[in-house]
Formats: sequence, structure tokens, C-alpha cells
Amino acid sequence: MKRVLAVGTRAHREFVDITERVQEVVRASGVREGQCLLFVPHTTAGLTINENDDPDVPRDMLTGLTDLLGDESRFRHYEGNAGAHLLSSLLGVSLTIFIAEGELALGRWQAIYFGEFDGPRQREVWVRIVGED
Repeated sequence: MKRVLAVGTRAHREFVDITERVQEVVRASGVREGQCLLFVPHTTAGLTINENDDPDVPRDMLTGLTDLLGDESRFRHYEGNAGAHLLSSLLGVSLTIFIAEGELALGRWQAIYFGEFDGPRQREVWVRIVGED
């Protein structure tokens, strides 16, 4: 069964840590061993896993990704958000995370981040838990 997490963003571009919210879905599922599938049904947002210990890491990731775009005024997309589409494609819109002993099998310093690249907006992250037989 698909669960939908609502993610409200406050900035034009930002990373939002959604790890605990996803973990709550895993725990509620009762699945002890399996996979957690995440999907973002948006073309100007994405998902990534990275460090959660130092708050500068997500900020630095966003700075680095934005720097990769360079001068966005050269893009021709009529809505003016071509950079957001590129960032979504660079990160991707889905993740698969193992579930072990009823918990997300993330490394000690890992967190799940929702990447907003054309906000602020109200977004969705779809979650499906798949248990092993």
C-alpha cells in the first residue's frame, strides 16, 4: 500500500530531512525485513541520502549543485525553472532503502533528504514498504 508524506517547503531551494517520518511509516508497517521504496512525483524536486550530523553538509550540497548550473538565465524553458528540472534529474526522484529488524538500514551518519528546487511549495513523497517472504 502506498503512503503519502506531505512535505511543505519554505525556500526556493532547500533540503528537508524526512528520515524520521519515513521511519515512522516503516515501523507502522510491521515489516521486519524488506525494502522501503520512495518516489517523488514532481519534476522540480528530488531525493538523496547523505550526512545528517553536520547541518553544513546539506547546505554545502545545495551550494555545490547550484554552482553546477552556472548562469541560469541562459536556459530557454519558458517557465524559468530549467535549473530546478536539471537538479531533479541529477539527484533522481526515487530511492530504495533496505529494512532490517524493522528499521531503515541507514548508516550511522545517513539521512534521507527531500530536495526542493522550485519552492516554496507543498510536495509529496510516496512511500511503499515491501516485505520479504
